[in-house]
Amino acid sequence: MAKRRIGIWLIGARGGVATTTTVGLVALKKGLIGEAGLVSELPQFQRLQPTAWADFVVGGHEIRQVALADEAMRLATNNRILDPSVINRCKSELARIDPRICLGTLHNTGSTIAGLADKGVPRQESPGEAVERLRGDLAEFARAERIEHVVVVNVASTEPPADAASLPETWAELRPLLQKPRKCPLPASSLYAVAALEEGCSYINFTPSLGSAPAAIDQLARLRNTRHMGCDGKTGETLLKSVLAPMFARRNLPVMSWVGHNIFGNLDGKVLADPLNKQAKVASKDRLLGKILDCQPQTHVSIEYIKSLGDWKTAWDHIHFTGFLGTPMTMQFIWQGCDSVLAAPLVLDLVRFADLARRRGQTGRLTFLASFFKSPYGVEEHRFDRQYQMLEDWARDH
Repeated sequence: MAKRRIGIWLIGARGGVATTTTVGLVALKKGLIGEAGLVSELPQFQRLQPTAWADFVVGGHEIRQVALADEAMRLATNNRILDPSVINRCKSELARIDPRICLGTLHNTGSTIAGLADKGVPRQESPGEAVERLRGDLAEFARAERIEHVVVVNVASTEPPADAASLPETWAELRPLLQKPRKCPLPASSLYAVAALEEGCSYINFTPSLGSAPAAIDQLARLRNTRHMGCDGKTGETLLKSVLAPMFARRNLPVMSWVGHNIFGNLDGKVLADPLNKQAKVASKDRLLGKILDCQPQTHVSIEYIKSLGDWKTAWDHIHFTGFLGTPMTMQFIWQGCDSVLAAPLVLDLVRFADLARRRGQTGRLTFLASFFKSPYGVEEHRFDRQYQMLEDWARDH
């Protein structure tokens, strides 16, 4: 029997998260690294027989021209997050992936992201033309590599916020706007989503950008019998919030204020130095506390670009809460981690789970994946333990 070949199509394919994901996948295929950080490798999910790492093929869209091996070596030398010896043993495979990376789109990405793009990236096409071009790239990838199913994952830089509530609620109403450049408010992340879903691919939005959030795009997924989920991968500080906040609620310790400061220096941090781009990320990071706690504390989230830190992110949180006899107390924690290394295994997990959902005929939003996201589509539960239980229940019931 021929093996399944599953495509991983990365939006922002030469960025830090995508490069780390790709190097990690190649290293897994070669047996160069272990399985730490991969949820899908836990026993309760392995019994579902997810696609083997050897059967995944990588391609993607990007707005910058740089060889994957060069970007990986930059991460190794400048950020100390990858082992140069592992990269050297993966170079030939990375070189074979480079030709599968196509030019992306800049529609409504904002001036900061557009300023990073090479001159060759199309800038005059209509949203509809961009969607057709992106669809063509996906179709050619599937044809050339004999792919059974493509999972498109958006790991590009955060776009300025877009208002999903102002968009038409049906695909029939939204689709004509693609032919009207000045009237189409959809950003690039949503055009990638439309292209993926129209082509029958799955779409995962790992960023806080609009992506597939609009109701009309969710309807498109169901019309095309495909699936999607997002948004904003939950990898570090917000993951800890989703674990710690229920503790305060369950011990009846009212939280008066919760302040989080984040500093890091990678390309995503540079983009988030723009106040417009930062706005979407801050909103995503700050949303869950009010959903978990039985009170409405004063909250503040800051994100600052500190170039010297590279991909290493530090988050410092200060929690001021009330104890028995009205005694005010404080909890503080510091989270230090490598942004791309925290995210990369989750990207691989999400691809595996999306493919399992496809094999089971699931369409629309994959809400059982809520534990992977800061702002999961269609899910009001934000406590990590209960979100994770949704994943385990899905695995057990299917």
